[in-house]
Amino acid sequence: MGRRHLNEEDYRKKKEKKEIWIKPRKKKGHLLNMWCRKVHRPISKWILPPDAQGNYPQRVRCLPPPLFISIISILQVVIFLYYTFWKPQEQWITLEIGIWESPFIYRPDKRKQAWRFISYMMVHAGVQHICGNLLMQLLLGLPLEMVHKGHRVGLVYLSGVIAGSLGSSIWDPFQALVGASGGVYALTGGYFMNVLMNFKNMVPLFGLFRLILILLTVVFDLGFGLYKKFIAPASEPRVSIVAHIAGGLAGMTIGYTVFSCFEKELLKEPMFWVAIIAYFVCVSFAVFFNIFLSPVD
Repeated sequence: MGRRHLNEEDYRKKKEKKEIWIKPRKKKGHLLNMWCRKVHRPISKWILPPDAQGNYPQRVRCLPPPLFISIISILQVVIFLYYTFWKPQEQWITLEIGIWESPFIYRPDKRKQAWRFISYMMVHAGVQHICGNLLMQLLLGLPLEMVHKGHRVGLVYLSGVIAGSLGSSIWDPFQALVGASGGVYALTGGYFMNVLMNFKNMVPLFGLFRLILILLTVVFDLGFGLYKKFIAPASEPRVSIVAHIAGGLAGMTIGYTVFSCFEKELLKEPMFWVAIIAYFVCVSFAVFFNIFLSPVD
């Protein structure tokens, strides 16, 4: 018994000595979790109000990745390249016949094809147009989707797209539409309202910097849109300011509600249903207007 006990002691000491020199292997899931937390930490500071950041690390998930914004962006690039290279007209700068005849574009005379009220977000009029939308869409949409997940970001984005086309069909009824500005402005509006409403809980300079950055971006973009609408030569495509504003308003209502309910179930939130009902009433009126009152017919 004594010899056996001695052998076991020697074996244990040799094993402990070996473990000192051999570094323990970290599991793949553990490494992914550590990387995920490092990525999400600065993102949560930008996206979430301070009172919601405390519980966020426990809810961090890297899978699935932000698929909605990624897929939408890839499709927009593919469709843009198609109308640039595989059509006889070049689409780098101007809106030509190739894209005008596209089944995606919203055209007032084709508005009975209801899908056009959404599908116009897939086509763009030139490099400057698609690059501007993609830049804002990726810089803001990807972090928002990483925090709030694709179904919430998709709801806000599409609400802005639909609001943009329906609003333009009422207030600018003869204007054709291309581009994802309605969806981008919805994301921007929702994020802006969250920063504004939670400003008192933030570090003042950090909150002020975000507000100024959003306002400068929107003012510059709307200013460029006003130039294209009223000052630019008639040969250049016009920009629908109404679509931008309507998308932003959708974001400031539905987007704010969705993004502010980070730790809550949307379907159990009264504020969410108030925003949805108000949105549905506006959409119903716009549909009625397009069927019975539109001056296009």
